[in-house]
Amino acid sequence: MACTKFLTLNNGEKMPVIGIGTWQAPDAEIEPALDIALEAGYRHIDTALIYRNEKAIGRVLKRWLDAGKVKREELYIVTKLPPTAIRPQDVESTFKQSLANMQLDYVDMYLIHTPFALFGNADGSFQYDDEGRVKVDKSTNHAAVWAEMEKLVASGLTKSIGVSNFSKEQLARILQNCKIRPANNQIEHHVYLQQRDLVDFCKAENVVVTAYSPLGSKGIAKFNAALGIVRDLPDLMDIPEVKEIAAAHKKTPAQVLLRWIIDTDVVAIPKSTNETRLKQNLDVFDFQLSAEEVDRLSALDKNIRVCDFSTMRGVEQHPEFTFKNQYTN
Repeated sequence: MACTKFLTLNNGEKMPVIGIGTWQAPDAEIEPALDIALEAGYRHIDTALIYRNEKAIGRVLKRWLDAGKVKREELYIVTKLPPTAIRPQDVESTFKQSLANMQLDYVDMYLIHTPFALFGNADGSFQYDDEGRVKVDKSTNHAAVWAEMEKLVASGLTKSIGVSNFSKEQLARILQNCKIRPANNQIEHHVYLQQRDLVDFCKAENVVVTAYSPLGSKGIAKFNAALGIVRDLPDLMDIPEVKEIAAAHKKTPAQVLLRWIIDTDVVAIPKSTNETRLKQNLDVFDFQLSAEEVDRLSALDKNIRVCDFSTMRGVEQHPEFTFKNQYTN
């Protein structure tokens, strides 16, 4: 079993439509999970410096590469420039830190993690004011940061560059001020938050969309609760239409949710460290949804954002923060 479908980026590179997400996966979980994932056929791995698990991922990749169990060109590795380094002068050094963490000579995709910059400490953690709000760096200049991202491509350190959590307007600004066009925009995208205008804009501009939290995010509820934030988040696996379509195909609700995403030409990076679910998430290439089923799922949009950045209190003060929690219920 392996990912057998790819989307071709605007630079000709091919991106597997299913990858493994690794947010909230500490070292003790991610190392065995990644071994299982690679054994199952995953080749697309999504991480970020801010996830603090790049070194663990690097250890697994080195084992597999040294043993000849996988070739580097078969892997698709994505990582991201953190909010605390979204400044022109920090791009190269921060990127090289990720490269060293993962013991790689290059990555396949490097993304600007958020459109807003924050002030950070030496260890990469956020700085907070006396009232517990993150300190925002309002000097963010996307065009200047993007020029530094382009240099990483020119020097062969990354094959592609893109953005994450960027709005249509923010992406358009880069498209108007770039030599190398963004190849990817990674956004929250699932049946309850479809962001149609943004997805359609990306497709029209030949920017591939990657869906994070494609199955919603059970982990975010625990993350929120630990910070005293209580929100009633929906369980996408429990949607009647999803369960009905899953039963018709003898598949799980998660497999139907993922198939809907890839059938609409979007990449999905579900996160799991559970062996059964990891394998199920990749086992979506032996069935296809009918046009009617795709339409039924597309009709479920409720504009419910799971990852609303409410855990970063004060971030809404940044001029590039566009979420304003407008998708929360």
